[in-house]
Amino acid sequence: MSTEINMEELGETIVQTLKTIYDPEIPVDIYELGLIYDVFVNEDREVKILMTLTSPNCPVAESMPQEVKDKVKMVPNVADVEVEMTFDPPWTQDLMSEVARFELGML
Repeated sequence: MSTEINMEELGETIVQTLKTIYDPEIPVDIYELGLIYDVFVNEDREVKILMTLTSPNCPVAESMPQEVKDKVKMVPNVADVEVEMTFDPPWTQDLMSEVARFELGML
């Protein structure tokens, strides 16, 4: 049996983990809300997540990135996690998935 890590499966597990984190003001997970701009996983299984918040003044500006880091770091086979915050481009409702729009009654 191979001990090689399937990077595609690891990426999918990371995304599923991100879908368990919810914005406290909007009852939709941060992935479907479009707050996750990108997820990078290198060959050393180090993860970098580029994310934003609904606004720079969001009440969870301090705790949300730490929650993302802590939860992704618990994913098996993840060596390390870095979360980078950006507000460029700023988040808009256009970044929400159809799932998020449906859950919020926007479809």
